[in-house]
Amino acid sequence: MEHNTDFIIIGASILDVLAQPVTAEVFETGSVPARHIALHTGGDALNEATVLSSLGASVRLVSKMGADYAGDYIRKHCQRAGMDVSFLRQDAALETGVNLVLVDDSGERHFITSQNGSLRKLYPADISDTSLSGGRYLCFASIFVFPAFDDHALSELFSLAKDKGLVLCADMTKPKCGETPEHLKTSLPLLDYIFPNYEEARLFTGFTDWDRIADTFLGYGVGCVVLKAGSKGCFIKNRRERHWIPAYPHACCLDTTGAGDTFTACFLDALNQGMTLPDCGRFANAGASVCIERLGATGGIESREQVMTRYWEI
Repeated sequence: MEHNTDFIIIGASILDVLAQPVTAEVFETGSVPARHIALHTGGDALNEATVLSSLGASVRLVSKMGADYAGDYIRKHCQRAGMDVSFLRQDAALETGVNLVLVDDSGERHFITSQNGSLRKLYPADISDTSLSGGRYLCFASIFVFPAFDDHALSELFSLAKDKGLVLCADMTKPKCGETPEHLKTSLPLLDYIFPNYEEARLFTGFTDWDRIADTFLGYGVGCVVLKAGSKGCFIKNRRERHWIPAYPHACCLDTTGAGDTFTACFLDALNQGMTLPDCGRFANAGASVCIERLGATGGIESREQVMTRYWEI
């Protein structure tokens, strides 16, 4: 099968306005100084696509935003990164989503999102059959972000992707309405890889034990489960292998925004490079460690070689 792009990434493209450090004091005093205030691109899909492009992969971004200043800013960012933007829609009826991201002294972030923005406005009709052609991997980033993508809509999209020979991956966020694996029983079996963090997976499966969480996904037909564990690294399990991969030990955390998306992108890139599962986990942990040392979702990743220098220390 002919491939004209390595990765097709579907999901949100927005802007983040970040301030660091910010404490609850701001709500009492009305004004506080911050060491850093910056504008960055954001959104699950745009984060993953940006990192993959920085690593040297070819990327097609399938997303929707407004026909406004923020949307134009995002399109120019994608063009500069060398992405295929043929399926990056701008809708004049939408305003591009903008998040306010308040980052505390520990690097943890707290989001203020726009209800009227484009963040959750992607619909099945926005994704054409043509946009899924000619790729190697498809990543849906993320399950539970878009209300229109219920089990039926996901299974239709995933089935079409499988028919086109794509390796199918998905990230996820916390369930919004108490969803469990039963709510995705048709779409989960189509996934080759899933990338939740521990808290997302715990809420979704109802279990706290790492193996029971992974086994739940596997029991519903997912091919491989990759659980992001922050400072603990990551836990990888399929029907033949089980691995705990430690985090990069020397990172200095400034901002965790985008760390999970960076992890997923680096894992996918390593898969595309033919690495083993443990090595994919090491490369992904190394990439996430670069991300958390800079303000913003993706600004720290510059090249595959940069990430490899940390990979060798894990």
